[in-house]
Amino acid sequence: MPAGTGILQGTVGVQGQKVNSHSARAMVSQGLSRVNDSDLIRAAQRGDRVAFETLVRQYDQAVLRLALHLTGSEADAQDIYQEAFLKAYRHIGNFRFECSFYTWIYRIVTNLCLDHLRKRQTRKEDAPVAFDAAGQEIDLLDRVSDDRAMANPERDLMARELGRKISLALARLTPRERMVFELKHYQGLRLRTIGEMLNTTEETAKNTLFRATQKLRAALAIMRK
Repeated sequence: MPAGTGILQGTVGVQGQKVNSHSARAMVSQGLSRVNDSDLIRAAQRGDRVAFETLVRQYDQAVLRLALHLTGSEADAQDIYQEAFLKAYRHIGNFRFECSFYTWIYRIVTNLCLDHLRKRQTRKEDAPVAFDAAGQEIDLLDRVSDDRAMANPERDLMARELGRKISLALARLTPRERMVFELKHYQGLRLRTIGEMLNTTEETAKNTLFRATQKLRAALAIMRK
């Protein structure tokens, strides 16, 4: 078991930890109001596990959604989710308040997802997959359907075909190009934020997005012929 894993299990998704910390208890007692991230980070840097647990609770769903969307796999998303917060816990002492915690944790997640996509591209696992409740692998495209009573089979088939073409086109992008494209168009993030997450400039992120868009247009144009 990696060092720190036991501590992470006590902070990620676990409630009711007994910690002798008046500052963190005061923060948690503020009820539904969002606790100031800077105060929580400083407390966590002093070794306050309840403060770190509060940070996790404030961002865990956003982190999991991002990982799930970028990987297309529930199992992989869960692994990245755990690894991201474990890394955050290990390196919280290095946080210098030069960016928001949101940007910092998203940067960790996107880098982990980039590594995952590179490995998957090497293995040529291009089809988006997920797992059902029984642990069986399923094709996400099979879930794209029109469930209305008067569903049009032809339109449903066209929607599936379009989804397949888009997935194939996305698979032709480099991991970084795909990451920038999805963060911009699916997550709605600004290029400046994307640049910060990927440790690059806004201009570089903009150029990467342009290349990704051009590649997608060319790939889709070929598929339409």
